[in-house]
Amino acid sequence: MGDDWDHVAFAPQTAFVVSVVCGPRTLRQTRALLSDFKRRTDGVLPKLITSDELSNYETVILETYGQKTPRVRNGDCGRFPNPILTPPPDLLYALLHKHRKNGRVVKIDTRIVFGTQRALDQALADSPVSTHVNTAFIERYNGTDRHRNSRKVRKTYAFSKDWDCHEEATWLSVVGYDYCWTPRTRSQHGPNGWHSATPAMLQGVTDRKWSVEEFLRYQIVPSE
Repeated sequence: MGDDWDHVAFAPQTAFVVSVVCGPRTLRQTRALLSDFKRRTDGVLPKLITSDELSNYETVILETYGQKTPRVRNGDCGRFPNPILTPPPDLLYALLHKHRKNGRVVKIDTRIVFGTQRALDQALADSPVSTHVNTAFIERYNGTDRHRNSRKVRKTYAFSKDWDCHEEATWLSVVGYDYCWTPRTRSQHGPNGWHSATPAMLQGVTDRKWSVEEFLRYQIVPSE
């Protein structure tokens, strides 16, 4: 049936998967991801956005967070031009360009799309998880997800034969990852000192680690 990709918005500090959209790498799917992410974060502008060099991101990030700026009419005649979208002063977005040779990455370049070098340096200095622009966190999550969901393992007979089943299995893995799993590299400080915590606990959306049974029995749709 074709390719199906996971479009993922990931919070590196808490290892929390905020949004996921399954589908081909199209502008429509990227819009769906950013729209869902903005809704889930109440429209708060992230301090720093990083991604690979898929061109869709630049377009959709500007559509999602850009400000309408009026344009001056050229002369005294004619209609006033439509306003254009401009990035807000605090929007900071940088991407990675990977140079490959014989199928292996040999060099990585960083390009600032929105924002300034000074703002990027400050954001990295304030970051508790990284000192340089990278996509390592999302790539590590993708590897974990492939390990948990055999449908996504490369070169396997376990690939999905149905779109709906694939998306349902994806969300099963994502929610289990966020609520039922404690990453080795993340912990939370409590009354009795430091203890392991799930990404959802670190993100502040729950106060405990969920059991798999509790997760599977959770009633999403209220009964009538």
